[in-house]
Amino acid sequence: MWLVAELLRAVIPTAKRIASLFNPTNRKSKRYSVHYTSTASWNQPMALRDTQEPAPPTPQKLEFSAAEIGALAHLYRGEVYRSTAWRTRLDSTTNWAVVTTGIALSATFSSAEASPLPMVLVGLIVSVFLLFEARCYRYFNVWRARTRLLETDFYAPMIRGEGIRLGAGWTELLAKDYCEPRYHVSFARAIGRRLRRTYAWIFGIQAVAYYGKLAIHPAPLTTLADLWQRAAIGPIPGGLVVVAGVLFHGAWAVLALVTYRIEIASRRERRSLIAMG
Repeated sequence: MWLVAELLRAVIPTAKRIASLFNPTNRKSKRYSVHYTSTASWNQPMALRDTQEPAPPTPQKLEFSAAEIGALAHLYRGEVYRSTAWRTRLDSTTNWAVVTTGIALSATFSSAEASPLPMVLVGLIVSVFLLFEARCYRYFNVWRARTRLLETDFYAPMIRGEGIRLGAGWTELLAKDYCEPRYHVSFARAIGRRLRRTYAWIFGIQAVAYYGKLAIHPAPLTTLADLWQRAAIGPIPGGLVVVAGVLFHGAWAVLALVTYRIEIASRRERRSLIAMG
């Protein structure tokens, strides 16, 4: 009897534990205990939503497409054509000035008795050509600036392998120039540019030729009185004619110098956008 009691005492706890495992009530509570241990309520969002970051905004377009690059290439060709056409107009007025000066030189030095008056008149004619050319240059500079800007800020980075970016300042500048077209240089600056590059040489040849005519024809100068006498034009005294000639050429020289200083200051302001000016 004692042995049977000991066996029951050892078997009964084990049987109770096995029975508790198959009890439905215990399995239900144990199953759902995992889900209800969280302190979050049903009104609160899931933890996965809390850890999610907001979606980043769609990035803006930074590069040109192939179609846009092709359109810019055609635009560049058109601007080059227009700048070439206006450059031809500039060459025409320069050629007229050179031919007119040559005719005046031929007429003045054709003989020792020929009057130096053609050299005086040709200075006025060349001045008119200079004004015409400065006006054409303002139009030419618009097309030249656009083509140059495309070359330095569009084609040059492409050739260097840096890629074409839309965020650069040149795109806004070029678009504004198309929407609000304007001259890039003033009339005075245009005169100064053409004067320094071309017409200063023509005026210099005219001045030297005029003095040479007075110095050698009809005979070499011996006194200053002869100079005033040869420079006289009808009732106008020779001294007044010479002074007017000095003031005429001096005024062009001052204009060339002043506009050059303005050019230097303008380039410092533009810095990298040198083409637009």
